[in-house]
Amino acid sequence: MSKQLFLLRDYQKETVRRVFQEWKTCRSVMVQMPTGTGKTHVLASVVNGVNGTVLIVAHRIELVEQIRETVNGFRSFAGAQDDKIIRVASIQGIARRMDSLDFTPDLVVIDEAHHALAKTYRILWEKWPKAKFLGLTATPCRMNRSGFTDLFDRLVTSWSIAEFIERGVLSAFDYASIRANSADQRLIDSLEKRGADGDYQVKEMNEVLNRRPSIERLYRSMMQFAEGKKGIVYAISIDHARSIADYYSLQGVKAAAIDSRTPQQERKQLVEEFKTGSLQVLVNVDVFSEGFDCPDVEFVQMARPTLSLAKYLQQVGRGLRRTAGKETCMLIDNVGLYWVFGLPVVDWDWERMFRGETAGKGQRLIQNASETMYFPQWQVEVPGRDMGMGLVISHDRLLERLTELDKRPEIVLRTAELKAWQDEVTGLWGLRRGRERLTAAEYTTVFDIKEDQAAVRWPDNRCGVVDATGNKRWEKEGDFSLKFGRNSFLLILTPKGKERYLDLYSYKIYTEKPEVKRYGNMELLKVGNRYYSRTQEVYVSVVNRSEEYIAYRKFYLSIFDGNGYVCVLEGDTERFYRIYRWLVDGSIVIFDTDGNFYHKEEGKEKTELGNNQSTSAWENCKKKIERVTEEAIGRKQANELEKKQRIQEEYQTATPFQAGIKWGLKVGNRITIPPVYRHVKPPVGKYCAVEKNYSQWGIINIDGTVLIEPKYPDITIDNNGTALLTQVTGKKVTIKLK
Repeated sequence: MSKQLFLLRDYQKETVRRVFQEWKTCRSVMVQMPTGTGKTHVLASVVNGVNGTVLIVAHRIELVEQIRETVNGFRSFAGAQDDKIIRVASIQGIARRMDSLDFTPDLVVIDEAHHALAKTYRILWEKWPKAKFLGLTATPCRMNRSGFTDLFDRLVTSWSIAEFIERGVLSAFDYASIRANSADQRLIDSLEKRGADGDYQVKEMNEVLNRRPSIERLYRSMMQFAEGKKGIVYAISIDHARSIADYYSLQGVKAAAIDSRTPQQERKQLVEEFKTGSLQVLVNVDVFSEGFDCPDVEFVQMARPTLSLAKYLQQVGRGLRRTAGKETCMLIDNVGLYWVFGLPVVDWDWERMFRGETAGKGQRLIQNASETMYFPQWQVEVPGRDMGMGLVISHDRLLERLTELDKRPEIVLRTAELKAWQDEVTGLWGLRRGRERLTAAEYTTVFDIKEDQAAVRWPDNRCGVVDATGNKRWEKEGDFSLKFGRNSFLLILTPKGKERYLDLYSYKIYTEKPEVKRYGNMELLKVGNRYYSRTQEVYVSVVNRSEEYIAYRKFYLSIFDGNGYVCVLEGDTERFYRIYRWLVDGSIVIFDTDGNFYHKEEGKEKTELGNNQSTSAWENCKKKIERVTEEAIGRKQANELEKKQRIQEEYQTATPFQAGIKWGLKVGNRITIPPVYRHVKPPVGKYCAVEKNYSQWGIINIDGTVLIEPKYPDITIDNNGTALLTQVTGKKVTIKLK
């Protein structure tokens, strides 16, 4: 192996330095570096610089030998003379032999550390409480918004994918995607079921997309954008992967499927054939999402829909490794991931995901950047009409855009992390960002830093939370230890070892750990038998209040407390309100504890109506309440009329369609029922008779709602909304459809 491979680049040296710096004040560090930027070389350098026994844990057994070879090669290159014990093993092997291990590591390294929340990994922290930990991953995020701060104290991030491309470390790319209203995108939009992890259900994806027409479109787009190139295809399931490989092979493309059931020796042979070029396409199911090292991959084809940011970036990352003679990589998106995540060069907020404040989960065409991690400057409409594929961006245009955005650092370039600095004379600490010192050295201790907040101690033994410029947000006198936790809490450890929890929204202290209850974008805290609002003016429920008394109503929560309804508004962290009146259009009239009344509609700021602080003021306020009530009735009637007209228009465009041997229903260009039925009769009004299995008929609404389960030998529907059901016995039953 060439010695040149073990020369660390500047960004890798800086990452190693920051890891050792963080270990001075904490035990466990996670490192984020994009796929293809040399995480394993950083791992090897850190291991070489640590004294004592090291255990390196890999996610899959295939990665063990790869990591062992890199670590040994790096140590040989560095001229290491010590007799350090270094063990490399899979997590499965470690878990099986945990009780019989004959060593105690001083450092545990977790490769692909986004898996570390699993129980098998957590045991490592419990088994070796005095060891230091290092985790490495390209994607420190989880779909369910689970953070990593229970295991890792700090996150060290590297450059963004955009920066790595611009600096020539990663390959530029061309990106082609299905169009927003293409047939494939409509099929994906019809996927309704979710798995345990919150992603699309594999079974439903396989039923809808593992069909000959979809696979033929995969082949056509591969030939259109990557004919003759070597690449990887990401499939939904083992059956889907084999179907794709078989079809590609029939068309003369040397392709093979590889999955978890492929024998290890056969898998090794296929990978070798792919690397040497005798095999052109490898179709796989999650096998090459992590750790696969083949830099000359010329295209990546995404045939598996996902809502997981980690899966998306792990897949496209396989094609972004640089190699001699490789000008660019072709990313072929046949499942609309572009419409969920944007381009791979979006600058993700890894710190928030690491802390569990943002989920690593996308949503189709949602524009709220803070929730969907979506930057509008990378939203490029795919040109063309309403079918097929289009080129989103070429590699040369991508590089131009990177240069353009470099001139707008407030959009693309990350703000330097908030750090502590120490005065060498006084020994006190201050806060800095990059080289800029934001505060004087006035703290005896900086316990922890989270985004733009720091937990500190002053010389007079006061502890507290300050912002980046030193402004106090909360303080308390006492010999406490402070640490930021998940869900915007500060953990306070008292001198007697008791834990207290400070809510960083309300700055209220709880003596037991609050349970966070989420309702859309709103949260309540459950502590014991009471519920608390996360507002500066805190609402406290009556004792033993059941959650069934809490209702989520999109832009507010209502809580019945025995004396009426309390209201918490989305986005309002200042105070809670009481509901005075519900209006027919879904808006509400509310009032605060000072007697001020407001009208609140979804998506709009609350409008002040007046107050009840005097008789005349209350009379004027009541008039305004009656006015907004009448206006709400008018809006309700107008909306119902518009909805009725829209539904009538849709009835006229609803038509059955066939995909393979199955039938579905579409309304205009929108698929409302995916092709899962044996037969679909033409709609009668808004109702449609469908056959699930042979001679098993039911009725659905054209929006896909099942009204009558398919179990009748025959069904007819007339124009007045009456259905005639023929039972197995031959008896006929007439029902009126709602």
